[in-house]
Amino acid sequence: MDVELGDLGAFVTVARAKGFREGARISGASPSALSEAVRRLEAELGVRLLNRTTRSVAPTEAGEMLLARLAPALGEVEAALDAVNGFRDRPAGTLKLNVPISAARLVLPRTVPAFLAAYPDIRLEVMTDESFVDVLAAGCDAGIRYGERLEQDMIAVPIGPPTQVYGFAASPAYLDRHGRPEHPRDLLNHSCLRHRFPSGNMPNWEFEKNGEVVVVEPKGPLIVQAGGAIDLAIEAAAAGIGIIALFEEWLRPHLESGALEPVLQPWWQEFPGPFLYYPGRRLVPAPLRAFVDFVKSHPIEA
Repeated sequence: MDVELGDLGAFVTVARAKGFREGARISGASPSALSEAVRRLEAELGVRLLNRTTRSVAPTEAGEMLLARLAPALGEVEAALDAVNGFRDRPAGTLKLNVPISAARLVLPRTVPAFLAAYPDIRLEVMTDESFVDVLAAGCDAGIRYGERLEQDMIAVPIGPPTQVYGFAASPAYLDRHGRPEHPRDLLNHSCLRHRFPSGNMPNWEFEKNGEVVVVEPKGPLIVQAGGAIDLAIEAAAAGIGIIALFEEWLRPHLESGALEPVLQPWWQEFPGPFLYYPGRRLVPAPLRAFVDFVKSHPIEA
């Protein structure tokens, strides 16, 4: 039996991703290349491994059995190859990160250029996702999330500023027309621009001052998906549609230009910054180890 290791890897990728398109997104290969690899493997083994429909791909019973035995073995192969990588003068290979758009915009630009300059043999791939994901199942080595969304078996390393601030703002024209809130509960009488996570969760707005915490469920004319559509909410706020809540650092250019004005600034909350996280149950690939060491030795100031 002459089975190619790459075909086995393609099968595992597609089976985990539950589709050729998603598998292609994760692996960087084309859907047609993955499909051809799986077809070759099925022909060599003489058994169907995946049930394919126009909407989904799912392993057959034989495919499930092969996946259960194969995935750990391929993990060992990757670990063995990476152990050899450790003997190089400079780490090499691909590092895949899964991060929210806020981290891609506010955190990574302050780390990635210097890291890539220091490690020219490492290729970095960054995927944005607002959900908390199993980084291994997503085909990534590590992710960036905030502490409340980390699982206990993850190793977490602070990345980015140690503290961040969530701010609120509106255009001066909007505030001239509707008044400037003096207390968070005043927001119940204002148009508020909110965001919703892919999970469906739409967080309330939380404020704190002198030990007093106030949580408000605002209403308004616009709800956008967290991450990708936030710029639309910013433009709507600048156009005078309502009040927006967002990372202060993301709002800062608009505050400095005068397009937006701070709202309820004494009530803005500070919270711990994000973490680089990765599973502690496997050997750390050399590119990830290099990135972790770089993050630790090059902290980002607030």
